[in-house]
Amino acid sequence: MRILLMDQDGAAREQLGKQLRLYGMAVSEARKVAEAKRLLQQGRFDLALLDLPSPGLDTLALCRSLVAKAALPVILLAWNDDPVQLVAGFGSGADDYMVKPCSPCEVILRINAVLRRTKRALRSPGAPADGRYRFAGWLFDLEKRQLLDAGGAPISISAAEWRLLRVLVAHPNTVLSRERLLELTAGGEAQAFDRSIDSQVSRLRKKIEADPRQPQLLKTAWGNGYILAAEVTPADGTQTQPDNARLS
Repeated sequence: MRILLMDQDGAAREQLGKQLRLYGMAVSEARKVAEAKRLLQQGRFDLALLDLPSPGLDTLALCRSLVAKAALPVILLAWNDDPVQLVAGFGSGADDYMVKPCSPCEVILRINAVLRRTKRALRSPGAPADGRYRFAGWLFDLEKRQLLDAGGAPISISAAEWRLLRVLVAHPNTVLSRERLLELTAGGEAQAFDRSIDSQVSRLRKKIEADPRQPQLLKTAWGNGYILAAEVTPADGTQTQPDNARLS
């Protein structure tokens, strides 16, 4: 397991890096965003742990780039529990958010949870096999983790948005509650009060809807759920059968 660890606190970074290595993880350490970018150019990683000072604009920009371009899971290590920064962190596509000081044991547990969540999404019940799927002019390439518009231009999509869209494509024209979406995208790590699905839906609407304020594809359904109101066609031309659904 290859981990990118960026933290400007040298002592904390060294301690956490040591603990991660004891658990068999290969850790590359960076002090600042520029150093992290150099490491990213030199090799592949399975997950990034990014120090998030306040306001942390450089870190948030790096997070957005990692989840959009590399579909790399990211855990932010924040210096405070400011709700504005929390919203900004998840808005940048982070998979998790921890407030310092946090024990190395808890960090390791969170790393494993995020990676299990990602793997579970790949084999979730009813999920389409890796391939290329079309819906409403969009091309969703699961293997390459790309979303292409009608002209073939790639649209940046985070790892969390990719997991959500993967589930929606597997269940077109079907109402999925928040709880069901959490179960299929987050599995055992889902919590009943977790409203991250709403945030992911909002971000995804901004990318696939002509007018996100009046969505025509990713609609809100009765029962506080969501529905992908489109026919999904795999690359071989076979149409996914729609289910009956009641729209709001």
